[in-house]
Amino acid sequence: MYLLMCTHVMEGSGRMVVTAVGVNSQSGIIFTLLGAGGEEEEKKEKKGIVCKMQDGNMENNQTKVKKQDGAAAMEMQPLKSAEGGETDDKEKKKSGGSKKEKSVLQGKLTKLAVQIGKAGLGMSALTVIILVLYFAIDNFVLQKRQWLPECTPIYIQYFVKFFIIGVTVLVVAVPEGLPLAVTISLAYSVKKMMKDNNLVRHLDACETMGNATAICSDKTGTLTTNRMTAVQCYVGDIHYKVIPDPSSIPPKTLDFLVNSISINSAYTSKILPPDKDGGLPKQVGNKTECGLLGLIIDLKRDYQTIRNQIPEEKLYKVYTFNSVRKSMSTVIKLPDGNFRMYSKGASEIILKKCNRILNEVGEPRVFRPRDRDEMVKKVIEPMASDGLRTICVAYRDFPGNPEPNWEDENNILTDLTAICVVGIEDPVRPEVPEAIRKCQRAGITVRMVTGDNINTARAIAIKCGIIHPGEDFLCIEGKEFNRRIRNEKGEVEQERIDKVWPKLRVLARSSPTDKHTLVKGIIDSTMVEQRQVVAVTGDGTNDGPALKKADVGFAMGIAGTDVAKEASDIILTDDNFSSIVKAVMWGRNVYDSISKFLQFQLTVNVVAVIVAFTGACITQDSPLKAVQMLWVNLIMDTFASLALATEPPTESLLMRKPYGRNKPLISSTMTKNILGHAVYQLVIIFTLLFVGERLFDIDSGRNAPLHAPPSEHYTIIFNTFVMMQLFNEINARKIHGERNVFEGIYRNPIFCSIVLGTFGIQIVIVQFGGKPFSCSPLDAEKWMWCVFLGLGELVWGQVISSIPNNKLRFLKAAGQLSQKDDMPEEELNEDQEEIDHAERELRRGQILWFRGLSRIQTQIRVVNAFRSSLYEGLEKPDSRTSIHNFMTHPEFRIEDSTPHIPLIDDTDIDDERARKNYSQPSSPNKNNNAIDSGINLTTDTSKSAASSSPGSPLHSLETSL
Repeated sequence: MYLLMCTHVMEGSGRMVVTAVGVNSQSGIIFTLLGAGGEEEEKKEKKGIVCKMQDGNMENNQTKVKKQDGAAAMEMQPLKSAEGGETDDKEKKKSGGSKKEKSVLQGKLTKLAVQIGKAGLGMSALTVIILVLYFAIDNFVLQKRQWLPECTPIYIQYFVKFFIIGVTVLVVAVPEGLPLAVTISLAYSVKKMMKDNNLVRHLDACETMGNATAICSDKTGTLTTNRMTAVQCYVGDIHYKVIPDPSSIPPKTLDFLVNSISINSAYTSKILPPDKDGGLPKQVGNKTECGLLGLIIDLKRDYQTIRNQIPEEKLYKVYTFNSVRKSMSTVIKLPDGNFRMYSKGASEIILKKCNRILNEVGEPRVFRPRDRDEMVKKVIEPMASDGLRTICVAYRDFPGNPEPNWEDENNILTDLTAICVVGIEDPVRPEVPEAIRKCQRAGITVRMVTGDNINTARAIAIKCGIIHPGEDFLCIEGKEFNRRIRNEKGEVEQERIDKVWPKLRVLARSSPTDKHTLVKGIIDSTMVEQRQVVAVTGDGTNDGPALKKADVGFAMGIAGTDVAKEASDIILTDDNFSSIVKAVMWGRNVYDSISKFLQFQLTVNVVAVIVAFTGACITQDSPLKAVQMLWVNLIMDTFASLALATEPPTESLLMRKPYGRNKPLISSTMTKNILGHAVYQLVIIFTLLFVGERLFDIDSGRNAPLHAPPSEHYTIIFNTFVMMQLFNEINARKIHGERNVFEGIYRNPIFCSIVLGTFGIQIVIVQFGGKPFSCSPLDAEKWMWCVFLGLGELVWGQVISSIPNNKLRFLKAAGQLSQKDDMPEEELNEDQEEIDHAERELRRGQILWFRGLSRIQTQIRVVNAFRSSLYEGLEKPDSRTSIHNFMTHPEFRIEDSTPHIPLIDDTDIDDERARKNYSQPSSPNKNNNAIDSGINLTTDTSKSAASSSPGSPLHSLETSL
């Protein structure tokens, strides 16, 4: 606070150490949004008011505080969005236990597994009942046999056999491989994503990213390099669109340019080597000055050498940069006793003070007003239209005798000689435009949320491809965004957000709370059929709340802060936005891998259960024995999970829209494939079961005695069934109706190894399995027939692909879960019952802040009551010139400000009239109702002196605190 006051007395630079911040600082807001320090705040809240007035007005004061606390609680409403009507009991219930949310895919798979399990249990129970009843009726009713004690062991063996068949049906029906497939797919994807520079911190984030419909990205450091860089310059009467070679610049001009930038910059601004190998050099200090210093390095010169020759203490006079002069000048004394002043600043300011400019040979020439106008038209405006910040560098020589009056700034900063005009920008990462184009093609809307001004943000958005000329989009600033989404009471309304976010592409001058509000508004929106899945990218601490609120948060691994990384789900280890596209591909690939496995497994389930049930009911024995069924179960569960869940992603995954959270897991195409292949397999197996012995001229295996040896008949059925599953596993690689099922098969060696390995094990089981596997060795001809019938799966798959889905209307309902059944019960109630933990912490922190302000107000009013009536309500006359006097008699006055947006980072005080359009009427008693009307703290020290001068509301508040 001393430093703030001194800046109004004199100009200069200084250093300060921040030892602590409160909940009302930007850091405090960010950490409360992140849910940090909740326990401490809860303890403080329980303690209540510690400082109580020890006089007769104690009760009255406490009543006032309670009223103000109530008003403060009302001010919390904006951060509760439009859901501000919950009761305290409900809120306690919600905040009582935080349950872990299931991912969308987990919810769908859980529901599907439960349904399949129930159906399998029913089928197995029905199979056992029918077998027992058929055996009992046939033997004891139709054949009228008596239950003889000596026959009891045989009957029990039959019943055990029936029970084993039932258990086998249940084992085959229950999809044990589903959890394994999900785990393998996610684990494999996470491992491979690490090679694609995606460090996954939360496993389900990988799958969630496949459903992403929106990406809210920070600009600085994410879409751009977070490094001010000189990209164009006008020097020697030539406009260079790229930084020129030093040999093309006149030596005199180059010397002036290098000396001017090196000396006329804060010596704290410097460029250091990168922290990590492969990274960019670090820019320390003022970013604009670092951009100019980078120009010197690009021109193959060293600024540090010049600074060593003229250290900071040898600078004769420094005119520091401020918002009034918009320039910086430094005077040095030359060896001959004369003086030279180097100046730099906004090009429109410096050029007006130039009457000469260095020409193509480095000599000064006359620079007239019409030359300036032409330069503005041909150089400055084209640079500005490219989103560049233009800086003019100039100099002036002064005689040493008589020495100029350095305090006469108006005469000193004139008659300059322009050296060059530099266009600097925070350049877009080269890979970003293509990455954004891929995202848009994949049905993902990319939005830029930045703290920069609207013009810079718009220019960068155009370069990135986020917005295109002629499109219907919205680019607004944080103030306008808040004006549109909040009602007269300052509360966020979901209906208002729904009118803004669909067209919003650029949100400039936004605070961390704005970004958090936007992300929450998009996620909570119900105006679209599918719930939006939002990903957020960022690298700074201020991105933390939005990263945590988003469905998937991406933090930058190199430039990102620890807070951003901790709040994120995935860390981009190369700070490359294009890595997000790979994350989308892997996320969709996980979903597709699970779908491929489901398509394969459900086909086997349907066929195996129907064959076991029908065969048992007709022949009193399952054509597929228990051990054989367990081997099939091993194929379709473990091996198929490993084979189909390790398919690598392809670019084709980005050629379609996101699946959507509520879309059924089994699509109509998958249902067509499952039913189609089941029909083929059932026809083949039942044909072999009932007429196979005649086709192959072998003994029938039907109605065999209890302990009969294995038959060739049933061995052919088992072998053909396994062959069909092997070839259908190749069909299952495609779930969107693609015809070429072999495409990319060699890129997955795991799949090829599993298919060939399974085929080899099947040969061993059939030829050498014997009685344990109920197999009889087959000759080559029968093996060829089994393989041929299995190959028919590939041909039949092409037939199925030729049938259009619209011809099979019943498929639309097949396999589809209702919207209520689609999600687990916990998730159904989540939107209505769950309060965002971060927002609860923020409200708690705000209440504590307002209570603190209330106590300070009360204490200050008591102090004022004891002060001399001569100075009551006024500062002492000498308080403006004496820090000690000023701090001895602090004033605490909070003027009415904008009640519409509490705790929003609004750095523009000058736009008061625009804000009053939607503010509440001010209260007559400003002091007593400051809390009621809301407090808007500003931290922009570049505003006019009046906004933070002694006696002003802001300065008084700072002093009192």
